[in-house]
Amino acid sequence: MSSTSEVKIAFVGAGSVVFTQGLLADLFAFPELAHARIALHDIAPERLATAKGAARHIAEVRGAKPVITAHLDRRAALADADFVVNIVQVGMNEATRTDFTVPARHGVRQTIGDTLGIGGIFRALRTFPVLKAIAEDMAELCPHAHLLNYTNPMAMNVLYLSRIAPELKVTGLCHSVYWTMHDLSRIVGVPFEEVTYLAAGVNHQAWVLRFERAGQNLYPLLDEAITRDPGLLRRVRVDMYRRLGHYPTETSEHSAEYVPWYLGHTDEIERLRIPVGAYLEIIEENTASYDRTREALAAGRPLPVEGTLEYAPQIIHSVLTGTPRTVYGNVPNHGLITNLPADSAVEVPCLVDGSGVRPTRVGALPPQCAALNSAYVSVTDLVVRAATDGDPRHIRHAAMTDPATAAALPVERIWDLCDDLVRAHGELLQPELRAELGH
Repeated sequence: MSSTSEVKIAFVGAGSVVFTQGLLADLFAFPELAHARIALHDIAPERLATAKGAARHIAEVRGAKPVITAHLDRRAALADADFVVNIVQVGMNEATRTDFTVPARHGVRQTIGDTLGIGGIFRALRTFPVLKAIAEDMAELCPHAHLLNYTNPMAMNVLYLSRIAPELKVTGLCHSVYWTMHDLSRIVGVPFEEVTYLAAGVNHQAWVLRFERAGQNLYPLLDEAITRDPGLLRRVRVDMYRRLGHYPTETSEHSAEYVPWYLGHTDEIERLRIPVGAYLEIIEENTASYDRTREALAAGRPLPVEGTLEYAPQIIHSVLTGTPRTVYGNVPNHGLITNLPADSAVEVPCLVDGSGVRPTRVGALPPQCAALNSAYVSVTDLVVRAATDGDPRHIRHAAMTDPATAAALPVERIWDLCDDLVRAHGELLQPELRAELGH
């Protein structure tokens, strides 16, 4: 591992400028990383140039003096990297719109479509070829580097990498647990700094197993808050908490599409205020944010420099300095959660210090939580098998198994939908998976 002044951090997909900005603001807030080597890679020249300009501005504001390079060639960015931060979005907004518009024609409603469901399945399938290429490059150019993955669908991507490149040091990172606990602390009126908690499960469907202050269970305070505020009853995850006994760690928009109970029913959508198609608005705002950044740089106007409290900068700092931290990571199970398959990707607390990222064993989840997670990991397994086995039938098997898709469509229309999406995404999929199978 390089020293803090020589460490090389590569960003793959750096053209996701807004997210790159936040991560760099966090990185440059650490004095030990002020002279790091930052290698930005993207396949879009304009976005890459914008990312480089933003990186230089953030460094100046933070008082850091990094060496910043920009590369259209991924291999040049990865060469001798100590850390690789993956934030690629294959197909960008056009592919995401396809993930919504084609299923909508078949009567399938989605909110975010990036983790599970038919949107998550096809986002994974078009991402896997890029992940394979990154893994092969890293094996040759930076075999000891940590790969810190932010690209969704998180569980599918981490599981795929663990199967095709088991020697790669991969940790999937997501802020859902952290911000869920901030939200819960606010609801019960307890400062976040005084709260201790434990969560575990799968990405975007983990569960708050312990929620305490000084050994006192705070769940009763949450129950009281829900009683006082009927508006809370109109949140999907509050509805799930009241029935399952443990609070889920992702927003209601996300949580609604991982189960069969909500999106297929117009009255439930109204009762719980579920924003169907929400991600289409999010990508428009992301595009507008990028445009504002590009225009500000071109005009010489200052950019806002705001930290994000994301895990990747904290992990990099801890590994390099030995500073101990706990983060939540997505990693291969390997006995960490005993009532989920060993060959699945789970989200658990991870200890980080100079020795690296070490996942912690949680044991068994409450059975009702494990049951929902089991359906999730079954879909994830089938999507990964479709790619690793080159078997297009497993795409259909995954969609048939997915709770929300199966609740919305009969099986013949699920196969029709998969054919339509295979046709729509075309060359973004690996060749073996482009077959249309009909019935």
